[in-house]
Amino acid sequence: MARARPHRPARGIRFDWSRSLDDPTEYVLVEAFRDDEAGAAHVGSAHFKAAQQALPPHLATTPRIVNAHVPQDDWSLLGEMAVDADRHQGA
Repeated sequence: MARARPHRPARGIRFDWSRSLDDPTEYVLVEAFRDDEAGAAHVGSAHFKAAQQALPPHLATTPRIVNAHVPQDDWSLLGEMAVDADRHQGA
């Protein structure tokens, strides 16, 4: 997938658009929200309502969605690329 520039929504964490390298008509949108209320606010927003009216004529099929809740408040460390604390601090 080719990545577009990420967008940081007001109440969400981020939106990332990607376009398939194999199928130029296929896009993936990854949206991240802090909580259910932020997601609901997005769906209830004026810009989302406008998109509901404007986008369907340009779609070949109904978009598919995967909805997942991640039970944490921050990013996890990537253990496979752990950095030695002494070297990281310049010792």
